[in-house]
Amino acid sequence: MYIKKATVTNQVGLHARPATFLIQKANEFKCSIWIEKDDRKVNAKSLLGVLSLGVAKGATINIIGDGPDEVQAVETLCKLIESDFAE
Repeated sequence: MYIKKATVTNQVGLHARPATFLIQKANEFKCSIWIEKDDRKVNAKSLLGVLSLGVAKGATINIIGDGPDEVQAVETLCKLIESDFAE
């Protein structure tokens, strides 16, 4: 299991469009990926799960990977979040 913190810099947080980019990128990996905010943890490959967290700009979240490509997955998603979703 690999865990890393990321701070959401996007103006709208993890709302519809940025969440969709995040989920598409998460689905490129084989491992299980979770996003944790406060006491809630959701599947990073689920749009409803990610949106249900209500992550706003400036929020710090944990990205958690568990599986064969967990380090690469977590690092890639953290870079995507901190780059303001610019690929």
